[in-house]
Amino acid sequence: MNRTRIGVLLVNLGTPDAPTPGAVRKYLAEFLSDPRVVEIPALLWQPILRGAILPFRPRKSAEAYAQVWTDEGSPLAAITRRQTTALQDALGPHVRIAYAMRYGEPAIGAAIDALTDAGCRRILIAPLYPQYCGATTATAVDAVHAHLARRRAQPALRFLPPYPDDPAYIGALKASIEAGLAALDFIPDTLVASFHGMPERTRTLGDPYHDQCRDTARLLADTLGRPVEVAFQSRFGRAKWLEPATDATLARLGRDGRSVAIFAPGFSADCLETLEELAIRGKEQFAAAGGKQFAYLPCLNASAPGMMMLETLVRRELAGWLR
Repeated sequence: MNRTRIGVLLVNLGTPDAPTPGAVRKYLAEFLSDPRVVEIPALLWQPILRGAILPFRPRKSAEAYAQVWTDEGSPLAAITRRQTTALQDALGPHVRIAYAMRYGEPAIGAAIDALTDAGCRRILIAPLYPQYCGATTATAVDAVHAHLARRRAQPALRFLPPYPDDPAYIGALKASIEAGLAALDFIPDTLVASFHGMPERTRTLGDPYHDQCRDTARLLADTLGRPVEVAFQSRFGRAKWLEPATDATLARLGRDGRSVAIFAPGFSADCLETLEELAIRGKEQFAAAGGKQFAYLPCLNASAPGMMMLETLVRRELAGWLR
């Protein structure tokens, strides 16, 4: 076996290229046009998207992105690059690590082509979503197959499965959360695990996402030895979404005078939804309801526990390829 012909492609959701209305409009147009993300017939949805959402929402979203943008660019992109570099260092020269975004750049198709151009004939696709969801994991898999359908020569493929209850993942979360709690100047009496929301309809149609989020929180509570409240963030539109909602949960806890530490175990890297929606806006919602002590605990990112977990999962899926 030629050990230099193994590739690993880390895939995350995506990000605009800049915190500007134009860049955000381009990103949202691609993201919200995916039928896996918005399950409304295009003939009905596209006039709403083009006429009522894209002319107005990008400016507000750009302002939110500007609050968390870094010298390295988007937090999600910067962290994913660091994860890629760290995994490359851990696995060594016999495996080539790359990353791609489902929406935005670098695109999945271009990243696959770069790996095959580098001689990779076996590629592990690793969607960085611990819990399976049709709007995340499945659409990444769709994009891979859609690109390969246009190629004559195709590599052998494997896909990293979701890992909501994997001991390596739960152990990494435990280590990260305990380190975050130890660094606080107060002891929170309530831990909140905030997962990205999805319409309730997706659950009734058979998407396992809700149950897998609950499984993660239950196992994490067991290993931490204390309760973990579950909430779902980022509601959009008028449809009924998974509950309880994160904003409503934080308002309730603020009114009750609780001290809170909130974290987002469904995100592999900090991004707009964690740094702005939770750490900034969530804190404001909590304080407006009367809450005093609040902390946001970061995602696994490229931390030592997070990278050890990712290396464990990837090595497992490369069994038989990597010797």
